[in-house]
Amino acid sequence: MPEGDTVWQTAKRLHGALAGKLLTRSDLRVPKYATADLTGRTVLDVTPRGKHLLTRIEGGLTLHSHLRMDGSWKVYAADQRWSGGPAHQIRAILGNADRTAVGYRLPVLELLHTADEDRAVGHLGPDLLGPDWNPDQALANLLADPARPLGEALLDQRNLAGIGNVYKSELCFLLGATPWLPVGALPADRAAKLPALAKKLLEVNRDRPIRATTGRRGQDLFVYGRARRPCLRCRTPIRVADQGDGSRERPTYWCPTCQTGPVPAPDSPAAQRFRPRTTN
Repeated sequence: MPEGDTVWQTAKRLHGALAGKLLTRSDLRVPKYATADLTGRTVLDVTPRGKHLLTRIEGGLTLHSHLRMDGSWKVYAADQRWSGGPAHQIRAILGNADRTAVGYRLPVLELLHTADEDRAVGHLGPDLLGPDWNPDQALANLLADPARPLGEALLDQRNLAGIGNVYKSELCFLLGATPWLPVGALPADRAAKLPALAKKLLEVNRDRPIRATTGRRGQDLFVYGRARRPCLRCRTPIRVADQGDGSRERPTYWCPTCQTGPVPAPDSPAAQRFRPRTTN
């Protein structure tokens, strides 16, 4: 699942393959930009911004992309077979004499003037892995709506940029609070630690092939994806329920013993979707 660390890795890979090199192939397979031709231009850099990717190109242009749930950029050698998915899922191709970058299943792809990048990313809060990181501003943003559930506030990229559903669940576990706890009810000492803890989790994972938050080999995550399995701290079965982020419902994991705060009722629609099926 692409989150800030995954996007940072993607940007690093794309930058290494494309930056400073002349484009010899350009194909944007979305109707609005189907006739755009970037060949003959040099790629200047590829920069991550939260979960967004900004590929800056000579002539004051930026190719903005977002991976969301299923998108990916793959880099191939000139003679290498592409293997990121079927051809109909390709949304962008950028190639030079040595490497070709292929964007699969990209839900967001737009060509902007570099001067207009704020149209795409200007709404984002401080970037956990970016040069604009400001922990005080990030915390102030989170606390601006004290009644909002902590999990929703963490997912809101306007507060701080880079956290997705995995880190949301893991951060809430490490803070000892359920994702449904109003962010203003988080004890002050834990709230003060939140920005630094979030940054640490993404920083230690940005160069890792497998995301880990526990420090335990073979047990990479505390709660995410571990429904009904024992908590690594107290052995209580981990629970899962849906939680919205303002745009969609997402599976959210927590330990009912290690984390305090409100949770969905077992018979609520949010929890019902994850109840094991029974057979007669």
